[in-house]
Amino acid sequence: MADRVTVIGWDGSPLTAAARSALSAATLVAGAAHHLALPEVPPAAERIRLGSLGLAARRIAGHRGTAVVFADGDPGFFGVVRTLRAPEHGLEVEVVPAVSSVAAAFARAGMPWDDAQVVVAHPRTLRRAVNVCRAHAKVAVLTSPGAGPAELALLLGAVHRTFVICEELGTDREQVSVLTSDKVADHNWRDPNVVIVIGGAGQTPAADPGWFLGQTAAQSAPRGWARPQLGTGEGESAHLRAAQLARLGPRTGDLVWDIGAGSGGFAVDAAAFGAAVIAVDADPAACERTTTAARARGVQLQVVAGQAPHVLEDLPEPDVVRVGGGGAPVVAAVAERRPERIVSHASTRDEAEAVGRVLTEHGYVVECALLQSVGLDARTWSEQDRSVVFLLAAERPVTR
Repeated sequence: MADRVTVIGWDGSPLTAAARSALSAATLVAGAAHHLALPEVPPAAERIRLGSLGLAARRIAGHRGTAVVFADGDPGFFGVVRTLRAPEHGLEVEVVPAVSSVAAAFARAGMPWDDAQVVVAHPRTLRRAVNVCRAHAKVAVLTSPGAGPAELALLLGAVHRTFVICEELGTDREQVSVLTSDKVADHNWRDPNVVIVIGGAGQTPAADPGWFLGQTAAQSAPRGWARPQLGTGEGESAHLRAAQLARLGPRTGDLVWDIGAGSGGFAVDAAAFGAAVIAVDADPAACERTTTAARARGVQLQVVAGQAPHVLEDLPEPDVVRVGGGGAPVVAAVAERRPERIVSHASTRDEAEAVGRVLTEHGYVVECALLQSVGLDARTWSEQDRSVVFLLAAERPVTR
């Protein structure tokens, strides 16, 4: 095992005394090409070009001597420290931090970032990173080859944002570009880069930055979800909406389809959980209600006017879906897209059986419950309203 491992964060500034001291004693130095080219790297030291962090960590663990690992920005912020400290490597590290690339990017843009979301985009997580950009007004994306600014912009599609693209921060080739998302895919971008994605309808800078990182307007809104006052139509009772949300479990990184958005109550609640939401309705008035509800709640969502199932063909792939209207034909079209979970409802047993049959035929595991709720006046305990509905919740089996 290496006698000593020092991780040095590099942001383009001159190395600190602590960094120079550790580097002068190093018998192994690992880093990117621009790190290994620094004049302070001892000529006799073994050099490792960082590619696979796991492979590098194993080589460092087997080294006899002192090792230095370079990382861009703060190595403890989505950086190499986590990998090096993994139990299988058994490494104890000392860290010389630097300004994180996210902090540097926001500094170049002259923007605060205590209200920003921060995500890492790899090819395997790109879609989820894009969904965070759909759902939030300010997102910093740490990109990687194959999951860069162009790929982010292409997947955002009709959702328009402003991109602040910071290339090769801290180097003499550093460049900051500001473009609308529809123009980003027309350019070639150098790695590494950080992308700040900002914008969205009804979003204004918060006067009070709040008390924790990444606070949004939704998190400072009045408590509660599935509130009765938002439900105005058939199948929109607060109790049904609460059960649907519980079955779907929307979360950050998800894309939710709400088909037959109605008043917008479900779409707004799903967005308040941090998910990206596309609300679909054929009624222009319902689309307007949904937009108004989102603005009042301070959440981001996309509203699409059109008749399902045809309008669904051009939408990006969903993670979970609520079918609020259209019955079995719309449920069948949704199931063809293979989301992880689907919820729907029916007012009669025949309708419920038809929907359940479609879901089962598409390989989903289906639960059905008859939900009955009775609103009571707490002063007189007299009945105010009654709702009876079949709730169908379907889950796609996990393939191993």
